[in-house]
Amino acid sequence: MKMAEIGQNQIGRIHALDALRAIMMLLGIVLHSSEPYTTETSQLWPKDPNTTSGFFSYLSSIIHIFRMPTFFLISGFFASMLFYQRSPYQMITQRFKRVVLPFLVFLLALHPLVYHSYALMIESFGLVDFPSVPFGWVHNITYHLWFLYYLILITGITSGLAWLLRLLPTVGGRIKHGFEWLLKRQLFFIFILCLVVFLILVWIWNYWAPTPLSFLPNIKILTFYLVFYLFGWILFKSRNLLEVFMTYDRTMLVLAFIIYTSKFILHDHIRDVFYGALNTVVGWFFVFGFIGLFLRYYNAESRFRRYLSDSSYWVYLIHLPFTLLIPAIIVDLEAPAAIKFLITVVGTVLICYISYHYMVRSTFIGKFLNGRKY
Repeated sequence: MKMAEIGQNQIGRIHALDALRAIMMLLGIVLHSSEPYTTETSQLWPKDPNTTSGFFSYLSSIIHIFRMPTFFLISGFFASMLFYQRSPYQMITQRFKRVVLPFLVFLLALHPLVYHSYALMIESFGLVDFPSVPFGWVHNITYHLWFLYYLILITGITSGLAWLLRLLPTVGGRIKHGFEWLLKRQLFFIFILCLVVFLILVWIWNYWAPTPLSFLPNIKILTFYLVFYLFGWILFKSRNLLEVFMTYDRTMLVLAFIIYTSKFILHDHIRDVFYGALNTVVGWFFVFGFIGLFLRYYNAESRFRRYLSDSSYWVYLIHLPFTLLIPAIIVDLEAPAAIKFLITVVGTVLICYISYHYMVRSTFIGKFLNGRKY
């Protein structure tokens, strides 16, 4: 689809953003496969006692910077598309079927597998002092499905705001006009966005938004991701300006990698507040850069990318226990961290995609997750 076509009143599937959303989902395998081999101590993720590497600390932290912000932004864009191109009722109904129900079903279905894989990892790693809790069918954390939980909350908040603005068209028009004015001045807009996110990080008092696993919503983290979601929501209304993202896309990505790598290396010599400020710049550079890059190179229809997009939801939902189980199985393997990491990634990918192709894609599960089966 060309940029001019995206600006039409009615649009279909935007292949670039669809592909970017799928890649952000699939990066969860890379992120979680790297965690056992990072060098930082953690009360959340056990570390392989025999094999760790600073590279995987870098890999994990850099993915954490851009993955969820990009995810929430694109989710806001597509939710806005449903809201305005179909109807608020259809958007809410669709989100209930595709987000709320899968969250509830997979939270219950995956809990035993995740819990026992996690327990096996602790036992295999010999971490006798690592915190653990007895198994129970009612659990008090959302695991990796926290994204869906916060997506449900943020969608509800944003839908309410959008409904209110439909009663105040003048205010909605001014917001859209101001957004477009800023988007045409991209670097100035990024400065404003960085300032907003930095102030939220000061409120959170952290380098970046931590992972919220509790069912009790964290208002600060909710606000953090709400900013990205609202940006995506309003962006749909200004989709005729999507080409703006291609202006500095490659430059921003290069700068983001350079700044983040330098910051990672010089971490001990950077003050905490300045470290958080640099994270905001890197985060928004990555978001703008990746959107522009995918619009530039991946905005044509592709059967392979469509398959990745269709499968990504299933892969995101079920991958976590295997990124726990495989490292536990290979803990005694005499190999560098890179080899163990690759074994974990490849093993998880094979399990996820074989199960998707033969158990999901053409069955009721595929229809449950994606609205159709092939």
